Amino acid sequence: MINDPIVEEIRKCRKEHAKKYGNDLGRIVEDFREKERLSKRPIVNFGPTPLMKHGRAKQVAETGSSYSVEQ
Repeated sequence: MINDPIVEEIRKCRKEHAKKYGNDLGRIVEDFREKERLSKRPIVNFGPTPLMKHGRAKQVAETGSSYSVEQ
């Protein structure tokens, strides 16, 4: 694998940021949300896109199939 100094710097910053919040994902996300809230940049959220719209999802069962659960 090639050592990329840019990737290494990003990893170092990510580790320092995580350490600042005790590697607690919830606290890390809250920090990013606060930064996003305070940012002057516009926030765009197009929401989820149904997979069928892009033809990526495949039908895995026929319509009308019945499934039974054994107890």
